[in-house]
Parts: sequence; structure tokens; C-alpha cells
Amino acid sequence: MKPACNVATLIERYFTERLMRQRNVSPNTIASYRDTFRLLFTFAQARLHKFPSDLALGDLDAPFIGAFLIDLETKRSASAETRNLRLTAIRSFFRFVSFEEPAHSALIQRVLAIPSKRHDKRQVHFLTRPEIEAILAAIDRTTWLGRRNHTLLLVAVQTGLRLSELIGLDRDAVHLGAGAHVRCVGKGRKERTTPLTALARSALQAWLKEPVRKGGATLFPNVHGGRLSADSVQSLLAKHVQVAAESCASLKSKRVSPHVLRHSAAMELLQAGVDCSVIALWLGHESIETTQTYLHSHLALKEAALAKLKPYEGGKRTRFRPNDRLLAFLEAL
Repeated sequence: MKPACNVATLIERYFTERLMRQRNVSPNTIASYRDTFRLLFTFAQARLHKFPSDLALGDLDAPFIGAFLIDLETKRSASAETRNLRLTAIRSFFRFVSFEEPAHSALIQRVLAIPSKRHDKRQVHFLTRPEIEAILAAIDRTTWLGRRNHTLLLVAVQTGLRLSELIGLDRDAVHLGAGAHVRCVGKGRKERTTPLTALARSALQAWLKEPVRKGGATLFPNVHGGRLSADSVQSLLAKHVQVAAESCASLKSKRVSPHVLRHSAAMELLQAGVDCSVIALWLGHESIETTQTYLHSHLALKEAALAKLKPYEGGKRTRFRPNDRLLAFLEAL
């Protein structure tokens, strides 16, 4: 008879009861957490010579989880962000286990105490208004594909929708009356509405008059009437950027992805003076801290803030001199 704290039993209950039934998390979250435990159990089989179904909770102690995280970085070249993402899934499982197996609370608390790894935050890349206009102007709108691509990219750069949200839009998600907007379901299955500019509204009005492909309800379908894939959107964007780079030289040095269009929408709002809390709601960010990364990347805003500062007019500056041994120690660090 398998022990009560058999890992296989706990994992099954964690995914079916906690994640799917109780929390009703998105399929993307399920897939991400599933991949984490696939990697963990593969590592356990190689390190402990045990099949995943034979693992006991005691096998997954803090030193073992730490070794797994190190293996991700050294053997699989995982970034600190990926390492932290895997740790988030493991912590979620052990928080569930803390209620299921309280007798193992000491082991569980040691695993939960494993810290995330700090890492350098990459600068957000975005397009300027002339670059956006060059890409849109490079699209041949005399064809059905060209008109679709133009409308899709215009809506993307104006609304800041995630790629998954954009290709998931149906025709009935568009409201073109008073208060024109698009409605989407984002991360965490949260529904939100995003207003449309007059230009985007006009483009969508014209696009919705196009013949529907094979009776599909998809707003931006492929030639067969089905949904576009993420790769196909990346491909069509790259094609139009390459053409636009002939007239807009700055595009030659930029790697433009659908997510860069989302960043560009955020930067346009920020430059227009929209508050970060409003931009967070607009983009569907869980935390305003995510939105504040755009502030760090916007050089023009930093320069404007610097221009408002008065030059220092005081006397000669003196270097700080600690008057205590402990302060001296801290100063020397």
C-alpha cells in the first residue's frame, strides 16, 4: 500500500482539485505548471533512481529542490526568470501540501523558504510613432490579406492587447457604437474592455464589411477561416517590418515582435500623460509594478524630469564621513 504522502497522489489532487476545480486556472497556467513537474520528476529519476510514481514527499526536500533549480540553470541554461517561474509552481504545490500533509510542515516550510533569484531587468523595447506609421504604410491594402494585416496591426498597436488576446478575438467582441471598444478575456480569465481610437474604429468598420471566410466568427481569420497562430502573426509582422525598414532606417536595428507592439501602445499612453494605474487597467496587468517598468525605459520622460530640476547652487560638497565603526563598515561595503 502506498504511503499517504505519496507524491503521485498529491500531484493528481493538486492539479485536478486545487488548480482545475477550486481555482479554475487557465489552460496556460496548467501547461506551465505541468512542464515544471515533468522537468522535476525527470531530474528526480536521474538523481534518485526512482520512478515518479514511487516518489515520497520526503524525497522532495529543500536541498533536492535547490539542486533541481541549479541544474536548470547549469544544464539547461535557464534564465533567472525561468528559474523563478519554475520555483513559483513548486511553491504553489507545497502550499497545497501544507494543508494536506501537516505532519511534514518542517520540510514544507524549508522548501517555501527557498528565495527567488534576483536578476537584471531588461529594458523594454518599443517603437516610435514614425516607425509605427512606416510599418502600417508598408502594407499593401489592395488585397484581402493586406487589409487584414493592416487592421490587425493597427488594432494591436492601439489597444496593446497581448498576442493571445488579439488572435482570440471574435467579430462580436467589437463594439463600434458610442464608446467604441473591443472586449477580450486576458490572463487569469479576466475580461476587460479596451477603447478604440477613431482611426482604429474606422479601420474595423471597413474590415467587418469584408466577406466572412467560411462562416467563421474569428475577427482576424486565416485564409481558411480559422484562427491565426502566434507564429503566423510574427511572420507577417516581420515581413512588413522588412519592407518598412527601406524607408525607415531605425527599424533595421530593431527586433520587432507582437509584444513590442504592446509595449509601444503602453509608451504612447505614458507619453500622453496617462497615469500608470490607468495603463495597468488598460493592459490587464495584475500589478502596477509591472506597468512601472515602462517608466524606467522612457528616456524622454526622464529628460523632462531632469529639466525641471534646479541646478545646485550651494557651497562646496563634502564627502560623507562615518562617525561610528559600524557605519564605517557599512560605508566600506
